[in-house]
Amino acid sequence: MKAVRIHEFGGPEVLKYEEVPDPVVGPGEVILRTYAVGVNPYETYQRAGKYGPLKFPNVLGADAAGEILAVGDGVANLAVGDRVYTAGTISGAYAEQILAAASTVFPLPPNVLAAKGATLAVPYGTAYHALVQRAQARAGETVLIHGASGGVGIAAVQFALSQGLKVIGTAGTPEGITLVEEQGAHLVLNHKEEGYGDQIKKFTEGEGVDLILEMLANINLASDLTLLGKRGRVVVIGSRGPVEIDPREIMGRSASILGISLSNATPEEMRSIHAAIYAGLRNDSLRPIIGSEIPLAEAARAHAAIMENSAYGKIVLIP
Repeated sequence: MKAVRIHEFGGPEVLKYEEVPDPVVGPGEVILRTYAVGVNPYETYQRAGKYGPLKFPNVLGADAAGEILAVGDGVANLAVGDRVYTAGTISGAYAEQILAAASTVFPLPPNVLAAKGATLAVPYGTAYHALVQRAQARAGETVLIHGASGGVGIAAVQFALSQGLKVIGTAGTPEGITLVEEQGAHLVLNHKEEGYGDQIKKFTEGEGVDLILEMLANINLASDLTLLGKRGRVVVIGSRGPVEIDPREIMGRSASILGISLSNATPEEMRSIHAAIYAGLRNDSLRPIIGSEIPLAEAARAHAAIMENSAYGKIVLIP
């Protein structure tokens, strides 16, 4: 089979499309024929060597959708032919076939296109973990979602609306703004334009927002704090560097800054996340958006594209 591997850390050019042995299933495991692979910013940081050592050669990736080809001993809840998505793999997801623990594979509802399963685990899992589990969002609160047109952003908009929140979303392109508007956000703004914060204050009648989901904290965190209301919370989902803030903005509001990483979610939280994803897919409150489909052989192009500040849905690789 074909897979994309790295043999060293570096830029997108270190991603190599190669022939590799087919995986072999073991007890408690399954093998998938891959329909689509989700590309996440986390993988670009792994490729660059920013997240610790890796064993080389290495196949990156955790999010994929496909059909089960084989099941190992002891697997009772999955069968050959099932349409599923992954929330982690053993062999890496950037490949035509994937070996995964059965515990990290989840069924796709019949109303969801198989390729869209590759958009689920990290983006929707992160959005739910941030919004519901860490920030404990409540119906009637107002949430500002920065970067709302990206994979995590769209997921957060959809979860927030389904939870009864008032949603303010920002994007950086006309296409992204239209996409967030189409999801039903109550107010959509261009975060590249001066004065968007004034529009947020007007929308909240000067009270500020209850919650902010921040995808690029090194750019926005300092200004985020000025947009919070009393006891407001900022959840830092992504950052590409350090930032200087004024702690008095937190103190005066009795506000909180929360950091999250989906990898720190407990097993109980993960079960809740995937139950919520399945329910949302079934009732159509969650509608995954594929922004672009790129051949698996061109994974380097996908890694370059995901780091651009013009997010629109989820980038997926197609074997």
